[in-house]
Amino acid sequence: MAEVKKLPKNVLGTELEMCCSAPMTGFYRDGYCRTGRSDYGVHIVCAEMTDEFLAFSKSAGNDLSTPVPEYQFPGLVAGDRWCLCVSRWKEALAAGVAPKVHLEATHLSTIEFVSLEDLKRCAVEG
Repeated sequence: MAEVKKLPKNVLGTELEMCCSAPMTGFYRDGYCRTGRSDYGVHIVCAEMTDEFLAFSKSAGNDLSTPVPEYQFPGLVAGDRWCLCVSRWKEALAAGVAPKVHLEATHLSTIEFVSLEDLKRCAVEG
């Protein structure tokens, strides 16, 4: 019998849900905002892209909107879900351009960096 791998928890304390598979996101490119020792960016916030955030990220040195075919990166557009580095989401929050967060798909360790209240205030409704 194959071993079933248990998923980590999300910020609500339930099993982490998939963030997105089209485009495929996550540090491990498995659709989940999971992290590990080699994930120096800590890609744990499942966020819904906006034009404002994409422009902010590009101006901060991380262009998420331009495709990079050699890395199978399609480039993101408003409405796409993506596992963001928690530090970039926190910077965007301070700048007033934080993208909405999918709490069920945002890793529990996010609350080590930002408050659950800030995450809930920026949560996708419904």
